[in-house]
Amino acid sequence: MPLKSHRYSLGTRLFFSAAVCCVLILVLAGVGLTTFYRRSAERGFDERLSVYIKQLVADLAAPPETERQTVGDLGEPRFDLPLTGWYWQITRLDGERPNVRASRSLVGGQLPKLLDQSIAPNSRGVRESYVSGPDDRRLRILEREIDVGEDGRFTVAVAAPADEIEGDIQDFRFTLAMTFVLLGIALVASTLVQVRFGLRPLVRLRSAVGAVRTGENPRIVGQYPPDLAPLASELNQLIDANHEILDRARTQVGNLAHALKTPLSVMLNEAGMSGDGQLPQTVRAQAAIMRDQVQYYLDRARAAALSGALGGVTEIAPSLDALLRTFTKISQGRGIAGSHAISPGLRFRGEKQDLEEMLGNLLDNAFKWAGSRVEVSLASEKAEDTERIALLIDDDGPGLPEEAMAEVLKRGRRLDETTPGSGLGLSIVVDIAKLYGGGLTLHRSPLGGLRARLELPSV
Repeated sequence: MPLKSHRYSLGTRLFFSAAVCCVLILVLAGVGLTTFYRRSAERGFDERLSVYIKQLVADLAAPPETERQTVGDLGEPRFDLPLTGWYWQITRLDGERPNVRASRSLVGGQLPKLLDQSIAPNSRGVRESYVSGPDDRRLRILEREIDVGEDGRFTVAVAAPADEIEGDIQDFRFTLAMTFVLLGIALVASTLVQVRFGLRPLVRLRSAVGAVRTGENPRIVGQYPPDLAPLASELNQLIDANHEILDRARTQVGNLAHALKTPLSVMLNEAGMSGDGQLPQTVRAQAAIMRDQVQYYLDRARAAALSGALGGVTEIAPSLDALLRTFTKISQGRGIAGSHAISPGLRFRGEKQDLEEMLGNLLDNAFKWAGSRVEVSLASEKAEDTERIALLIDDDGPGLPEEAMAEVLKRGRRLDETTPGSGLGLSIVVDIAKLYGGGLTLHRSPLGGLRARLELPSV
């Protein structure tokens, strides 16, 4: 049963698996780096806000006569311009009612207190969060609670627009994305190069095996990496074992042929010398049948052995030339001309003697019934399987009825007993062709006689 190929090749599977892994790693790395950069950007931004908080705390701790003059003078114009997003706010917590002082930029508004939102302070005693400002702008706010003794307890808060952090993060994301896209392309390209380079020995091994199959080389040749060299060696041993088995099969078939033909020849000779009685005639007839049957099964056994041989390739045109010359000479008295239109270089993937056995039987039948000519050509239509060829053997004889074409392909069937033959020729062709994965069919010839279509594997 032929092996089914997988939808994706080994190289494709390796390439896509490596590409997917690279993409996943880059995506995870991008998410991780973006998260890390966000935290780093927030810490840097919080450090800027912490400076302002410290300055406000220092103003609160200053003597009363200077407090009224210096609190909130941070040297940053954006704290003085309306709704810039930069705000500070100081809220006294221990009075009868909260006393709130704020930057001019708040324009009478107030910042939400993180103390009331149950946000825990960090290790430095500072609460940090994101809130919505007076103009619904998203703010980054830091708040610190201080106690200045008799002067009271206060919360000091400083806020700034969060879009400054987001802008830095967006710039970082864009730069990181472009960098990772270029890196991903480079990684995918390098993966493709690695896969092609890594699988090149497998491609060479496949070509070497194909060269053995087509007969270009008797064995697998070339140098291979340490992990493929044992495979190439095992394949060569398999090829050697195949040839050894075939050689033994040829020898055994030849020995059997000689062992059987000699007694049959003796029986025929003895029967011929015994006169024309009923017994000699019966012995001659049955011995002739035995000889034909023995020859048929010996040919079939030989063809079965040779059809499994690796590397057998035969050019068709030279064999056809020799066979046509032979049959033309034999039929010289009848004036039958034989020709073919097979171009040089067309090759049959099999043994030469099997090809000549099939063509010989078909040409023998064609010359036997032809009126004046026999033609051999190549089928012009293209088959779906590009590794097969179809040879057409046409004659201008009487042909056969449609219902008789399938009958004559059966072993030992003859439609005309007056014509010499055993009725085994066409069945031998059918059997040998099937052993090679081909076939034989009969049709009406354009010349008026019979057309034999022989399909065979090619190289």
